[in-house]
Amino acid sequence: MIDNLKKIYPSLVVYQEESQGLDECYSWFRTEAGEIIGIEKSELSPKDLSVLAAFMAPYRSDVPVLSSEEQKWRSAIDSDGADPLETAGAYRFVYFSIKENQISPELFKDALAELFPGNVPILWENGHEGILIEHESVGSDSISYEDIINILMSDLYIKIHFLVGPFRTGMERVSQYHAFMLTAAKAVFAESNKAVANLSDAVPYLLIDQANADHYRSIREMILQNYADDEETLRMIEVFTKYNLNVSETAKALHLHRNSLQYRLDRFTENTGIDIRKFHQAMAVYLALLVKPAR
Repeated sequence: MIDNLKKIYPSLVVYQEESQGLDECYSWFRTEAGEIIGIEKSELSPKDLSVLAAFMAPYRSDVPVLSSEEQKWRSAIDSDGADPLETAGAYRFVYFSIKENQISPELFKDALAELFPGNVPILWENGHEGILIEHESVGSDSISYEDIINILMSDLYIKIHFLVGPFRTGMERVSQYHAFMLTAAKAVFAESNKAVANLSDAVPYLLIDQANADHYRSIREMILQNYADDEETLRMIEVFTKYNLNVSETAKALHLHRNSLQYRLDRFTENTGIDIRKFHQAMAVYLALLVKPAR
């Protein structure tokens, strides 16, 4: 194939491992055989790039070279499971993001390899975010993602976020699973300061993102009413939902007497008609709290 391409693109070169990086004057691709080839950008039209990308994966120098297993996962995702891939039991996708230019992808990958008892493939989206693939057999003996963050922070001083997906088996709709994780991560980490989130954390943000600016404003005004700018009350509600509508735990966290908290909850119900001690009504108020006034 390379010889045939060279007849069309005379500038074509094959990347050698001992070379000093990739020439930015070239567009780089990975062939099915795993070779990295480059073609001078001046020889490539947008149509050429589209055609080449249809049968070769564009290669980026800012992320590590895919291992053979990572190549299989990428191929399976791109074909939505049509390209068979044998998985060792259940697996899950875990989105991660690190601060740009804080650590090289290679060093980050090496650091993760030290924290898991087995191999964990990584599919990079760019130089600072991607999806790692954790097999249940690997994760069963591994540390939690909260612990991973603490270790990386103390050892490498990097800030990182994880969105942990559910375990699943088989490759059916694997492309949708991959795409949904990226979308959910964008939604939850744009608003939440959580270091480790799961899909249940992301769902409210995904739902809110479906509304337009007028809906944002209406949700906040109609639900919170006169309390929309009352920081003290909003803080009380935020803590109340955080502690699963438990009055005693909330009062303790806010340093309030239980009766004082009960009084404030009663006043909110009287003035809004919403009893946040009831789950479904509390959920509506919780969603309204997630809607930022500036939106």
